[in-house]
Amino acid sequence: MAGVFRARVVPMTAYQALREHAAWLDLSGRGKIRATGEDRARLLHAMTTQQVEQMKPGEGAYAFFLNAQGRILGDVNLFCFEDYFLLDTEPETRQKLFEHVDRYIIADDVTLEDLTEQMVTIAVEGPQAASVLEKLGAPIPEAPYQTRAWGDRIIARVSSTGSEGFFVFLPISGKRELAGQLAGVPEASAADARVVRIEHGRPRYGEEITERYLVQETGQTHAVNFTKGCYLGQEIVERVRSRAQIHRVLRRLEIDASDAPAAGTKLTSGGADAAEIASSAFSPALAKVVAMAYVRVQFTEPGTELQLGDARVRVT
Repeated sequence: MAGVFRARVVPMTAYQALREHAAWLDLSGRGKIRATGEDRARLLHAMTTQQVEQMKPGEGAYAFFLNAQGRILGDVNLFCFEDYFLLDTEPETRQKLFEHVDRYIIADDVTLEDLTEQMVTIAVEGPQAASVLEKLGAPIPEAPYQTRAWGDRIIARVSSTGSEGFFVFLPISGKRELAGQLAGVPEASAADARVVRIEHGRPRYGEEITERYLVQETGQTHAVNFTKGCYLGQEIVERVRSRAQIHRVLRRLEIDASDAPAAGTKLTSGGADAAEIASSAFSPALAKVVAMAYVRVQFTEPGTELQLGDARVRVT
C-alpha cells in the first residue's frame, strides 16, 4: 500500500471538502450481503429491476427490489464478482432485503451471507476523490459501479452524495490502516453528507424513497432495465411505462429561506396542491434551503415557482 495522503494546506470544513475537494465517510453501517451458488445470477435477475444474468465480474449496477404491487422494498448497489454477488444497501434495509431474498430461495443453489459485521465500508467522495485515492496507490474503476481489487480491499465507483465518489470495502481489521492513510483528508459527518446529497438531488432509500412510491415517481429510471425478462413487480413498472400513469415525480427544489421545512410539508401553486416535501436542509454554500419533493407532474418544469408561505420556491 502507498503512503499517507497529505491534503492541501488551506483549512476547510468537512462540508466544504465534500463539495469542493474530497472527504471520507464511514459507511460501515450499510448492509453488505453476499450471494453465492450456481443459481445466484438467475435468482437476483428474477428479483431485481436490473439485467443481472449478463453481468460480468467487475461490473455492477444500481437496482430496486420491488413487491408484487410494484412498490419499492429497497435499493442496492449490486456488484458482480467471479464467484459471488455483493449487495450493498442502506442500514435500514439490510435485514429486510436479506429476508426477502431468502424467502424466494426454494430449490435454488443460492447461499446468502450477511457480511455487515465483518466488513468496513469507507467512502471517499468529492470532486477530487479519484485524485486522493490515486495518491494512495488505489486502482480507479473507470465506469460507474465498476469494481477493482486493491489488495484485500475492493474499490467501487459509486457515491452516496451524488458527487464523484468511491466505496472501499475491506475487512474490519484493516480499518485503522486505511483511516491512517486518509489522515490528511477531512472526515465528513452524516449531517455534512446529507446536505451535500440534497444539494445534488440524490435520493436515499428510507428518506426520499420508500414503499410508498413507484419506480417512475422517484425519477431513478437508471435502476431499471426496461428490456429484460420477467421479474417481481415488472407488471406494474411496465403498465406505468406504457400508460404514463404517474401524477408526481421527485424533484430538487430551492427555497429562499433559512429554516428547512419538515418532511410532509405541502407546497401550492395558485392555491392548488403542487408538491410535498420529502427532505430539506439549509445549504451554507447556497445560503438557502435545498429540498427534494414529490411534485405533481404539471409543475415539474425547471424554473416553475411554487408557494410555501411567504418563501419563494423554485423547481430546479
